[in-house]
Amino acid sequence: MEIGYDPPARFRDASDQAHAIVAAEVGTDDFGPDDYRQGLRVILQSMDYDPHFTDQGRRAAWGQIVGVLRSRACAIRSMRDHPGFDAAAIVSPVVITGMPRTGTTALHRLMAVDPRFQGLQSWLLDSPMPRPPIERWADYPQFRKSAALLEARYTAAPLKRAAHHVAAEEVHECCMLLRQSFVSNLWNCGWSAPTYDAWWQCQSEAAAYRHYRRCVQLIGANDPDKRWLLKNPGHIENLDLLFAVFPDAKVIQTHRDPAKALPSLVSLLMAGHAAIEADRADQRGVIMLEREVAKWSHATRKAEAVAAEHAGQVLHVTHRDFHRDPAQVLDRIYAFIGMDIPAATRAAFAGRIAEKPELQHGAHRYAIADFGMTDDEARAPFGDYVERFDLLETGR
Repeated sequence: MEIGYDPPARFRDASDQAHAIVAAEVGTDDFGPDDYRQGLRVILQSMDYDPHFTDQGRRAAWGQIVGVLRSRACAIRSMRDHPGFDAAAIVSPVVITGMPRTGTTALHRLMAVDPRFQGLQSWLLDSPMPRPPIERWADYPQFRKSAALLEARYTAAPLKRAAHHVAAEEVHECCMLLRQSFVSNLWNCGWSAPTYDAWWQCQSEAAAYRHYRRCVQLIGANDPDKRWLLKNPGHIENLDLLFAVFPDAKVIQTHRDPAKALPSLVSLLMAGHAAIEADRADQRGVIMLEREVAKWSHATRKAEAVAAEHAGQVLHVTHRDFHRDPAQVLDRIYAFIGMDIPAATRAAFAGRIAEKPELQHGAHRYAIADFGMTDDEARAPFGDYVERFDLLETGR
């Protein structure tokens, strides 16, 4: 959540205003290729028509538009200021994906303990630049601002901390770079945006993936020999685009009973509703679960078709197996990606597993009945997916 920006009277007239604010802050009016502009225009139009914003929500939504546009401008400026940033090849990145709430975050942060990997830290997604040495991060105003904005988000919506905690210094998701192209599923998540969603469903994210690849190269420019560890649930709907930019990627796809994963996702997304929109929480939650079931059932089928064309590049991991025996799952993963696990790294893994940091901020509680659906109704659009991966969960 951005702070300090007074929203315009009409969002659809405010594209030039957003660009001017960012240009004044960043010191450049270069936003890169214009392929982001149509998406920006559509989301601004949607913001006038779809949500019932509170005053705080209107301000926060405008702040997010400006903040993402600023992140894009920062990336483009840093690319210009670091010629040759894209000289090094990105070799066989390890990419974690899968439906949301299937263990992608826990697995990602666990594997990030291995110092041989590099990742996308949250603060560098806000202000893309070549990653400086970790001991200097606190000296950067961009780092301090990211930490403050995250804390403001959890102050406004405390339930989000338990459901999905993010820290400025920790690795985060590729989608935060992909949304800089304004053709992104993320723009449907913060507030009601069905007219944007209808447009987005018909778009290609190819330009977003090209921009994303260049941002990854930029952030890793000081560590060209370190292997990348990346994560984003949305990649399963765009595995073809992911392999187009990273042809030799090693993909780990996580799986969980959709009747458990998707209500958890909707509960997470709805945690901030009251701070952003004035009413209709009961209606939006129901509509959102219908939408997410349709979206992710389609995504799993699409991912399966793409994976079949990339033999040996996708490893399947179930949520149940990861939580039952994470060490055994790590052994499978490291064999798949062609790396060993040194004793010190194995000990660090064991320490993080024992600490259970994902539970430090409380339990995330939800029920599918809260969103007007039964378990069987959530599973039905997935066909035999639950049976094939033995995902059925009958308890909470």
